[in-house]
Amino acid sequence: MALTSLLFIAAAAFEIGGCYLIWLAVRHEQPWLWLPALAALGLFGYLLSQTGTDSAGRAFAIYGGIYILASVAFMAGIEQVRPDRWDLIGAAVALAGAAIIYFGPRG
Repeated sequence: MALTSLLFIAAAAFEIGGCYLIWLAVRHEQPWLWLPALAALGLFGYLLSQTGTDSAGRAFAIYGGIYILASVAFMAGIEQVRPDRWDLIGAAVALAGAAIIYFGPRG
């Protein structure tokens, strides 16, 4: 379970990083950023495929909660925008939903 959690967290880092590089490439007209962005997004997809979940859809659903939490952390840490209570409540609800999917009993 610890390895799976690390894979989801690493996937989030690479997806957010890749998407942010595309944001910068487009907003600041720096087309050279597309190459590292696409590499990061490719690594994101690879890491997500290594999580060991029994279906891609379930992996995506679990990852969704982690992605939302990581995005709020990115906003606070990188962009220096303080999350408000609604950001934090939303991230908590999303993470709770991901946990229900992840830890739910399967038969």
